[in-house]
Amino acid sequence: MLAQLPPALQKLQLPLRLKLWDGHEFNLGPEPSVTIVVKDPQLVAEFTHPSLDLLGSAFVEGKLELEGSISEVIRLCDELSQALVSEDVTQPSRVHHDKETDAASISYHYDLSNDFYQLWLDRDMAYSCGYFETGDETLDEAQQAKFRLLCRKLRLKPGEYLLDVGCGWGGLARFAAREYGVKVFGITLSKEQLALGLERVKAEGLQDKVDLQLLDYRDLPQDGRFDKIVSVGMFEHVGHANLREYCEILSNAVREGGLVMNHGITAKHTDGRPVGRGAGDFIDRYVFPNGELPHLSMITAEISEAGLEVVDVESLRLHYARTLEHWSQRLENNLEVAAKMVPEKALRIWRLYLAGCAYAFTHGWINIDQILATKPHADGSIELPPTRADIYR
Repeated sequence: MLAQLPPALQKLQLPLRLKLWDGHEFNLGPEPSVTIVVKDPQLVAEFTHPSLDLLGSAFVEGKLELEGSISEVIRLCDELSQALVSEDVTQPSRVHHDKETDAASISYHYDLSNDFYQLWLDRDMAYSCGYFETGDETLDEAQQAKFRLLCRKLRLKPGEYLLDVGCGWGGLARFAAREYGVKVFGITLSKEQLALGLERVKAEGLQDKVDLQLLDYRDLPQDGRFDKIVSVGMFEHVGHANLREYCEILSNAVREGGLVMNHGITAKHTDGRPVGRGAGDFIDRYVFPNGELPHLSMITAEISEAGLEVVDVESLRLHYARTLEHWSQRLENNLEVAAKMVPEKALRIWRLYLAGCAYAFTHGWINIDQILATKPHADGSIELPPTRADIYR
């Protein structure tokens, strides 16, 4: 039996069991908590370099099965990969982003099934990190707290005009209109998101305050009509090559003295290269086609070059780790229901993605930052209080 496994695997001491297609089993350490069932004989040779992309792809394509809690599966697969695969330090390639490419990428990810997303998101379907002020909040409470934090940082006032770039299902737009009395123009490239978002706007009687449309950010009006702009989970889809244009468009859309909030995932490395021994390749192939994460220094540089002044930055990395743990567990608790909503391959992708991202945020492979910027008046003055005390008061 030992001869059937690569020598490198025989030396490991992990609580992991390999079960081969012919019924043979091999424990890589005592008391295995996870079992990898290898269904494709060719995979055994590839286990000498088990990148997370290789393992994830094999699971998605049905070449192996995973037995055990999904969070434990992710942890042990990472330890297996760490032991046998070196970190990739190659420079990332740049993706060409045009309107057609971005629309197709957004549709692939977000038009999967509204019912599927409702299964594991909060009631407002906020597909971004919650804000856990004490750590004991439910997912719904944490997402409402995140909405409130964004609105307070933007210092929203009744009657102001707010632009929501990448508005998703409209949860933040409705919250801002309902709780802060602003008028909101929200844009998305997802037809499924827009349809449900409009339904919910109508159900809450907010048609006179919230206008959601299918629109590319490159087609936004450039006349400074908006008092405030919020962009949540959006610049990850823009692409490194388009970040300057994206920031300039937001700068031109907001009035002098107005505020722009960019809330999004950022890379660990300054050049934006992914970490995780193939995890980024897996996400690009199966989850977020053409997504590119900028480092905090990259996005703040582009914001500054566009004529905006960065006035506040806050990392919410551990908040997103906790959010993803909630999402992953909610999906795992509803696998039978989910299997009736999406194809088996899609469900496999999302099980790995949610649990894997929770692990990645916990271990600092990626970050998420709220970056608040203002568009100064011609004389350099800004419309902000001297401290941040008002946000938390």
